[in-house]
Amino acid sequence: MKLLLIEDDASMQVALQRALNRRGIEVSGCTDGALALAEWAATQPDVVVLDLSLPGMDGLQVLELARKQGLATPVLILTARGTVGDRIMGLNLGADDYLPKPFDLDELEARLRALGRRRSDPGRAPVAESGAGSQIVGALRYEKESGAIYHEGQVLELTPRELALLQALMVKPGHAVSKEKLFELVFPGEMDVQYEAVEVVVYRLRKKLARTGVTLMTLRGLGYLLKVEP
Repeated sequence: MKLLLIEDDASMQVALQRALNRRGIEVSGCTDGALALAEWAATQPDVVVLDLSLPGMDGLQVLELARKQGLATPVLILTARGTVGDRIMGLNLGADDYLPKPFDLDELEARLRALGRRRSDPGRAPVAESGAGSQIVGALRYEKESGAIYHEGQVLELTPRELALLQALMVKPGHAVSKEKLFELVFPGEMDVQYEAVEVVVYRLRKKLARTGVTLMTLRGLGYLLKVEP
């Protein structure tokens, strides 16, 4: 996997390059926001890690311009600016995931590999049915083009696995999706993960859906489905 690291902290960049290289991830670095877009287009990475506080151009501006230029590489925002507003703005502009500093290296690697798999095998990712640009379930809206899911106009803050699971359920509202199918979509290619791991993702997602008017239901022997509360 090729990674572009856009980070102005030299010590952080060197440390991450060394650590991720040891884990089999090829890392190229860029320290300036104004140069980041050219580097991004030239290197065509599998994943971009983007800091928000950059010299020359703010990270959010870099992300916005990249998406406008058609650079569709999955982006993980990595920053010490951990306010909810920054996270939502980043997701609205096209970021795929968000990890605040300080962070655990194992978690960073897991999120990067999940984003890399999504890019290398997009057929595995749950998408909306062809036709309309969005899928509506109650107060939730799944935008096909961006992959984001909104509740009353605000992006739902979800991990990549929670997002993949909710996307799969929103594609077939009112229909049960089996645990096996969800496992394939949420944990693609991860042979060392047990099927029960889906239940953990379901549990966390169910809590995040509280007060949205949409319930994640378990149907014993059939799987899971979304139900709009009356």
